[in-house]
Amino acid sequence: MLELIIFAGLAAIVLYQLYSVLGRRKGLQPEDRAAVETAARAARAPERLAEPVDDGVELTGLAAVKSKDPNFDMNRFLAGSKTAYEMVVKAFAEGDKATLANLLAPSVLASFETVIDQRAAENRTESVEFLNAPRADLERADVSDGDLARLTVRFLAEFRSRTKGPEGEGVDDRRTAELWTFERRLKDRDPNWRLVRVDAAEA
Repeated sequence: MLELIIFAGLAAIVLYQLYSVLGRRKGLQPEDRAAVETAARAARAPERLAEPVDDGVELTGLAAVKSKDPNFDMNRFLAGSKTAYEMVVKAFAEGDKATLANLLAPSVLASFETVIDQRAAENRTESVEFLNAPRADLERADVSDGDLARLTVRFLAEFRSRTKGPEGEGVDDRRTAELWTFERRLKDRDPNWRLVRVDAAEA
């Protein structure tokens, strides 16, 4: 009887150990698949972050201009605007409509031509000589309608105006401060900017 009890106890211990080993789950169980798929998606998340993200930030000013035209150079633009300023002022004084037509927007050209025609009707002539190179500083920059850029430049200039009319000749040294707004489609092949607005400014 004692031996049977001992064997029964040993059998119970062996069965318990077999259950503790064989009873453990092996491989993926149905309830584990959801957790595995979630982990896999999390592992792929960095790849999605590498894609462009639309954070809703709208670029303005020069940043907007450069985003549409990476080749835009501020120094080169200001140098070109000073050249355009001198050309327009001289062409306006001399009544050179052909030169103005290449540099001005139609609305600005029309107003300039009105003054030129009136001056001619009064038998007056004018010429301009710059005493110093004009100073040009960017006042503001805007981009609208996709790629339509408008840059406003503040010009400070000193020039000598010589006029001749029925009453005789006159010489006038002037100092001016003006805001000129230039416009261009940044995606156009034409690199030239046109003058679309002229406003008086404080010196």
